[in-house]
Amino acid sequence: MPFFHKPPLLHWLQASSFAVWGVHPWSARLVPALHAGLMLLAVYLATRDTQGEKTAQRTIWILGSSLGFLIGGQYVNHDMLVASWVSIAIWAFAAAFRQHGKPDARLALLGFAACALGLLSKGLIGLVLPGLVLLTWLIWTNQTRRLWQLPWIRGLLVFCAIGLPWFIEGQKHYPELFNYLIVGQHFSRYTGGSFNNQWSWWFYPVVIVLLLFPWSMILVGTVAPRKWLHSWRHERTAVSNRWSSLLWIWLLVITAFFSLPKSKIVGYIFTVLPPVACLAAMTWQRWTETGRVNARWFTVLLLASLGLSIGANWAAGRHSLKRSSHDVAHVLQCHLDPAERVYAVGAYPYDLPFYAQLTQALIVLEDWDEARKSSGDNWRRELFEAGDFDLKAAKNLQPISALLDPAENSWLVTPNDFDSQSLPTGWSRNFKGLAWTLWQFNRSAAKGPPTTQDKRLPGC
Repeated sequence: MPFFHKPPLLHWLQASSFAVWGVHPWSARLVPALHAGLMLLAVYLATRDTQGEKTAQRTIWILGSSLGFLIGGQYVNHDMLVASWVSIAIWAFAAAFRQHGKPDARLALLGFAACALGLLSKGLIGLVLPGLVLLTWLIWTNQTRRLWQLPWIRGLLVFCAIGLPWFIEGQKHYPELFNYLIVGQHFSRYTGGSFNNQWSWWFYPVVIVLLLFPWSMILVGTVAPRKWLHSWRHERTAVSNRWSSLLWIWLLVITAFFSLPKSKIVGYIFTVLPPVACLAAMTWQRWTETGRVNARWFTVLLLASLGLSIGANWAAGRHSLKRSSHDVAHVLQCHLDPAERVYAVGAYPYDLPFYAQLTQALIVLEDWDEARKSSGDNWRRELFEAGDFDLKAAKNLQPISALLDPAENSWLVTPNDFDSQSLPTGWSRNFKGLAWTLWQFNRSAAKGPPTTQDKRLPGC
């Protein structure tokens, strides 16, 4: 079914990864992991160019050991992709303005290309966030007149060539695409109050501290409004302060931007992990040079950060298994004939088709008329809105009454808290997993479960 909540770069790259390496959890996670690596390389090169080798090395140790980086780099969604391309765009444009006179055209063109890839990763924020940060920085450092010296014609051609063809083709095939993706999933989500994960303004400052703990505590003690006021009056245009100004503006502008809407998700703030890591490394470098701290404490903090990240990763994996359909999918894969259909009712097991390697789409059962009236920002809305774009695919969304007369040897997956008394006769429980239950319809007792040799699958 068409998924138009976000643009398609993640899905293109994952399809490519699956085609080369096969369909595995690690090949799915390879795409965000490579983008995390790209972010790490970019922050190293940018910091080395401006602050020197020692600070650059500390920066990548801080960022690379952090909870946010190591968890976010494995999580299969769009956030690490757009964070990487936004970071590269900001660094490329800022580096283009480092030299006196006309900005470096090659670096500027790299910035335009990164904005286009950010657009394809998660939409308009791939363009808006670099633009807001850089415009604020140019105003702060009194460089706005240099903005017009960028290679705008070539840059816009690069941006349009990379970023626009999918949107144009998509709009041709689906006339409601722009209204749904841009108006609905961008502006309405940003300004509306009906979406999930509603938090107050303090959410992201707390999340940033936690995602980069204990390194973030280095910066907490350095935030001084009086120092900022002094910098504004006396030092903001100094060339030597431009890099630190960029990092602070990057952190504050993006945090403020995502703090305004009511709907807040942790992954949105991955875009500020690089500047926080850079600022922490620069602060630590000053402390060691002035003798304020012993350099050995860096190793202690590094081990603490890695220990926290590894522990949190283990806990996150355990938590995911409590909701996963992995165990049910394994049983289903051993038993399922390719011609048989699988139904789902009560909830949608997102990971089941992946783990069970289904060759046909799930048939999802629900009172869809009622769902259209009452569903908020949930899986039901994702499915029936996707079905509105493709009526053929929408045939996989059927009423619950389909359970009364399913095809022979059909399978059903329900959450464990589903009321099994509501199931029609003919459905018998085949397997109960940690979070999901597998049911089978009217299976001949004489047939018996297939053996490993029958299915030729290891572990069945």
